[in-house]
Amino acid sequence: MTQRFPKGRKLRSRRTNDPDGNRRNIIAVATREFADKGFSGARVDAIAARTKSSKRMIYYYFGGKEGLYIAVLEEAYRKIRGIEAALDLSHQPPEEALRALVISTFEYQSTHPEFIRLVMNENILNAAYVSRSREIQRLNRAAINTVRDLLQRGQREGLFRRDLGPVDLHMSISALCFFNVANRATFSTIFKCDMASPRALAERRSQIADLILRYVRQ
Repeated sequence: MTQRFPKGRKLRSRRTNDPDGNRRNIIAVATREFADKGFSGARVDAIAARTKSSKRMIYYYFGGKEGLYIAVLEEAYRKIRGIEAALDLSHQPPEEALRALVISTFEYQSTHPEFIRLVMNENILNAAYVSRSREIQRLNRAAINTVRDLLQRGQREGLFRRDLGPVDLHMSISALCFFNVANRATFSTIFKCDMASPRALAERRSQIADLILRYVRQ
């Protein structure tokens, strides 16, 4: 005889038996909540309702709203750094590797505006929560090491200027790609151009890659 369970009991059972899945789901929903409303405006109750979870469970996993917010930031940085690592830049010629990095950064930020909004919100908070995460520090040290290795290879081959540092280069790439998303609404409205159209994105992506390569060349 097949044993039947009330729907609510089955849902609770699935949540209990898949803690990693529950945690990922909560972070995904919380990412949208924090990106849209910032840390102050985001509500744990709203996140719990949309994950068919409970506030108590969220506090169990993350220790509270601050812990959840830090987990969201860590996952956001983990994703972009993971994509960069998968590019395998060390096996590409320096100029090709740099172009691939710029294009990857542009594409990720263009298709993940929530990442841009999270970073903007955290800057409004003066990096109060980024500063509390060792994981974010580790992830971004790895990103700088990647840029450093790429830059040094190009310098050894006589392709790249020797007066450039990896943090400055990383900042220039990030700034150019970041603006395309962060200022898209105001720029498009003021100058009557659709910055989100496929043609505009393709042209801007190519321009940014060319700008960075011309900047670093001897």
